[in-house]
Amino acid sequence: MPKKAPAPWGCVTSTRSFRYKSRVLKALTPSGVLPAGSGQVEAGPTQAPVCYRHLVTITRRTVLSAISAAAAAQAQRPRVPNWKPKLGVLMQYSDSNLEWVKAEGFTSMQLRLDPDRLDDTAIAAIKDKIQRAGIYVSSLAVDGNHIDPDPARRAQQNTKTVKSIELCGKLGIPNIGGQSGTIKGQPLQQQVDEIVRVYNEKYFAACEKNHVRILWEPYAGGPNIATGPLGFAALFKAFNDSPHVGLQFDPSHLVWQFMDPVAAAREFVDKIYDVHLKDTEILWHVLRRSGIQPIDNVRWWRFRIPGYGSVDWKGFFSVLSEAGYTGAMNIENEDEFYYPSYGQGNFTEQYKRGFHLAHEFLKTLVPPVTA
Repeated sequence: MPKKAPAPWGCVTSTRSFRYKSRVLKALTPSGVLPAGSGQVEAGPTQAPVCYRHLVTITRRTVLSAISAAAAAQAQRPRVPNWKPKLGVLMQYSDSNLEWVKAEGFTSMQLRLDPDRLDDTAIAAIKDKIQRAGIYVSSLAVDGNHIDPDPARRAQQNTKTVKSIELCGKLGIPNIGGQSGTIKGQPLQQQVDEIVRVYNEKYFAACEKNHVRILWEPYAGGPNIATGPLGFAALFKAFNDSPHVGLQFDPSHLVWQFMDPVAAAREFVDKIYDVHLKDTEILWHVLRRSGIQPIDNVRWWRFRIPGYGSVDWKGFFSVLSEAGYTGAMNIENEDEFYYPSYGQGNFTEQYKRGFHLAHEFLKTLVPPVTA
């Protein structure tokens, strides 16, 4: 009787062999990707002797290649042993809102406060309540056009921004968030140069003194040129990587501009110091009939709470976790189904419901939050 030829390495001759080789392949290729030319193995039944069904035979050479590829990938990939970003909400300050945020289990927030309506006593009281609640305040919302072409409006905005930076210093808030400023109709580089000049002359001394950074949100509907990678790159180059500016990244705004938020986050992840968690739903049935500039002004997209739109949240969070981002990620509830009290005092029950639903979705993707 002729001697039986040994089974190829890609075959199993026993249940133990199947299990062992499965473990070897998983250990050597943690990403699930084998080296080029090896094919993807499909697990077959464990009854011996049975071969894996595969595209290309697995050999010892391809296994050694997998070892080398995995080692190289691990060397290049940042190690993130324990990704625990802070999770919270955007809110108008009130004692009631603060109590609800803590009860819901959030650990961060972005605030809206008017520096002209607060004296030092009120500021100290707010700071004490926030500290006792154990909530981290990541940023203060400051809207407006920093380079408004109207001199009076520009001066008013510059003064308001400096007061907001000083308020952050008193409250221990590290960032203000808003738009870059713009002069519509001017060439991009002229706008960039004016933004750099104004920030250096008006803001950076206050930033230095109060340990505050100015962040740009990529909102294309406001006075802003920091609306995507083109504007980001132009501004950061002109500011020569200043420590006083950065991004308040909101993936939803890139969706309705038909940009890739995950790719943009990956390119500028080292400039992200605060995150807004908001989604965008594209109403394709409307867009296909109306186009992006509908003659009847019909809305072909709308903001949603996270998980109800088009953002690739797994991809986005992977970028942040691989970069070791541990800052705040605050839910911005502009969902029309849960939207009646945005920035208007105490949360309504409907508004709380939107935050809660978003929170439940995010719990499936984000590790338990820490204060």
